[in-house]
Amino acid sequence: MIKNYLKNTWEGLYTILIGMKITWNHLFVPAVTLQYPEERVKLPERARNRLFVNINDCIGCMQCANACPVNCIDIETIKGTPVDMPGETSKGKKKALWVTKFEIDTAKCCFCQLCVFPCPTECIQMTDVYEYSEWDRDSLVYTYSNLTPEDIDIKQLNFDKFQAEKEAKKIVAAKAKAEAAAKKAEEEKTKSEEKPSDDETKE
Repeated sequence: MIKNYLKNTWEGLYTILIGMKITWNHLFVPAVTLQYPEERVKLPERARNRLFVNINDCIGCMQCANACPVNCIDIETIKGTPVDMPGETSKGKKKALWVTKFEIDTAKCCFCQLCVFPCPTECIQMTDVYEYSEWDRDSLVYTYSNLTPEDIDIKQLNFDKFQAEKEAKKIVAAKAKAEAAAKKAEEEKTKSEEKPSDDETKE
């Protein structure tokens, strides 16, 4: 019985020494654990994480939304008017559309980067931001449009007014054209009535 006791005691001490040997060896090895969040892993240069949109360079072409396989990008636009144009991008490209809504639902995003490549102004990019967990799913919908609801209403009113004026001009032009055609037809009819027939000329 004493023999078994001594054997068990030795095995216990032996396993402790094995564990301490591993611990002792690691005392002289540089630490590999990062003290998150003070320290962070350096991400690869082409890491694909949360999207960012430079709305000032967006022209509202919707190519990114069309390329998205999960439909996580929602864009709405209003056409600019001659007196209220959106301006230009940072590279000097003229914009014709006001981007009234540009939302990305990150909860749906699969980080495929397919939306980045077709963008003609390179305004949408993948970033290295990967810490954006939220309690509420709706908080994962990021809005990038810089227009207020009041601004959107004004842009819509300007566009509706422009369209109404354009349609009115079309109606006036069509009416004037119809009147001109009727007047011309009337003149031709009058000339044909005044012109003598062949029988009358012979007599």
